Amino acid sequence: MATLQLAQKARLLNPSNKVATLYRAMTKEIPRVFTIYDIDIPVKEARAKLRGHFRKNGHIKDERVLGMLIEKGYMELEETLLQWKQRPHLIRAFEGYIAPSAGTRKFLGPNPTIEEQFNRE
Repeated sequence: MATLQLAQKARLLNPSNKVATLYRAMTKEIPRVFTIYDIDIPVKEARAKLRGHFRKNGHIKDERVLGMLIEKGYMELEETLLQWKQRPHLIRAFEGYIAPSAGTRKFLGPNPTIEEQFNRE
């Protein structure tokens, strides 16, 4: 069984700014993750959303909490790269929760034609 290595390696490096190191590692891997999971979100938009996730926790000053969040971030990154997540998990992280309403769904009759089935309107 594969073990999680990124967090262990990051602990051994002991960089001066651990949050910035994690942020750089995550932004560097976004194009590869989007290729692996076949996600069609612009990379610039995804980096902005990732920056928002980091800024959301920017007020935290407690070293223990920061350490826990950094470990969790490395674990999330590694689990994503090892493909332990599914595509909807990543889309939810980048686009938010999208609940399709009844107006956006396509309903077909009892005997639809091929054109009706593949019509994208």
